[in-house]
Amino acid sequence: MTLIKSISGIRGTIGGKVNENLTPIDIVESISAYGSWLKQKRNNKKLKIVMGRDARISGEMLEQICTGTLQGMGIDVVNIGLSTTPTVEIAVPLEMADGGIILTASHNPKQWNALKLLNEKGEFLSAKDGEQLLKYIEKKDFHFEQVDHLGKVTYKNHYIDLHIEKVLKLKYVDLEAIKKAGINVVVDAVNSTGGIAVPKLLEALGCKNISQIFCEPNGNFPHNPEPLPEHLKDLIDKVQIEKADIGIIVDPDVDRLAFVCENGEVFGEEYTLVAVADHVTKSKQGNTVSNLSSTRALSDITKKNGGEYFASAVGEVNVVEMMKKQNAIIGGEGNGGVILPELHYGRDALVGIALFLTYFAKMNLKMSELKQSFPSYTISKNKLKLNSTVNIDTILNKMSKKYKEIKQNQVDGLKLDFDEGWVHMRKSNTEPIIRIYAESTNAHKANELAERFISELQSLI
Repeated sequence: MTLIKSISGIRGTIGGKVNENLTPIDIVESISAYGSWLKQKRNNKKLKIVMGRDARISGEMLEQICTGTLQGMGIDVVNIGLSTTPTVEIAVPLEMADGGIILTASHNPKQWNALKLLNEKGEFLSAKDGEQLLKYIEKKDFHFEQVDHLGKVTYKNHYIDLHIEKVLKLKYVDLEAIKKAGINVVVDAVNSTGGIAVPKLLEALGCKNISQIFCEPNGNFPHNPEPLPEHLKDLIDKVQIEKADIGIIVDPDVDRLAFVCENGEVFGEEYTLVAVADHVTKSKQGNTVSNLSSTRALSDITKKNGGEYFASAVGEVNVVEMMKKQNAIIGGEGNGGVILPELHYGRDALVGIALFLTYFAKMNLKMSELKQSFPSYTISKNKLKLNSTVNIDTILNKMSKKYKEIKQNQVDGLKLDFDEGWVHMRKSNTEPIIRIYAESTNAHKANELAERFISELQSLI
């Protein structure tokens, strides 16, 4: 059982001891710290916070605890109920709120839950803001209001519909092309809020047939909710049984997106962003961003379409920061996260689906053929456990000197770029391990490259 308090939010497993798991006490302390930090930041003015949640079994409990705590601090709450992470991100500025809270542990199993915290722009807290919040949690110096100044709660349930409306109006989305293509789709929403949002979106886009599996938002995840190839068996089987053109899967809070081809082949979560970026940068020349551990295919596609590619440190906040700096027109991460600034700066599976289906319809290819049209790369993802006394930075510095003739990036650990691939080694923020990601033109070469650097790291240790 685990509790992790970091600059990216508060997450943990439900049940157990205080300070060891995500208990009601830990939730109250974390939300009180967030409220206190916001009050200080906003000069103690009357605050309003938007809150939504995915369909996790523990979500209702967290919702009640968070709502009561914020009311006790004199903060008004706009509760948009069962929702998605990108929907809450959109709702915050529309409500002219001071912040937002999403109750979701994203792709983690059902025993997990978390508090994803947003600023007044509907974006995740910066590293600096996150560090300040952690100090508030540590101090536990909270002030609660008298009875006449308690916060009020407003319930609004229209934001998913509004989110979809905004997606449909994007200039990169072609409803006529999608309808004309007569696309047959199967959707797996792991029994969370994607089961509400994705079928509505597909119907609005004009898909011909929409077959649903695991779209009941009851929080009982039928399989591991991270949309990786090894978790897609049910979707693969259903696509082939239905003779569908495409299979779609989202994670519980609908910020990750992956596809399955008509022949049951996995399209690859790394290529979700590659495909939609190809579509967008063909329509409008511009720059793209992904993190250092994402496929080189995005760089290839961007350059082919006349733009420039930039890599950020791992993490959505870092991707967004780089996108703003480089004025990127699209970006995201290799986990199936798509960020389109013209709507908002957050990973958004609904945006990704609409862009991809437009692209798919216009390309007039089968999914398997579309996959073959992209530069072919495979990523090998590994990790090396270490003794907690090992200084990972020192090890990576030694590796950097050893490969001083090779193109390097040290923004986040160490990335070495070779002609036929790359290797990225970075320390975890939560446990004593080095993550080793390697990419090459096929699985054998990628695994070979990863194994080589695991061995070299071990020899340096």
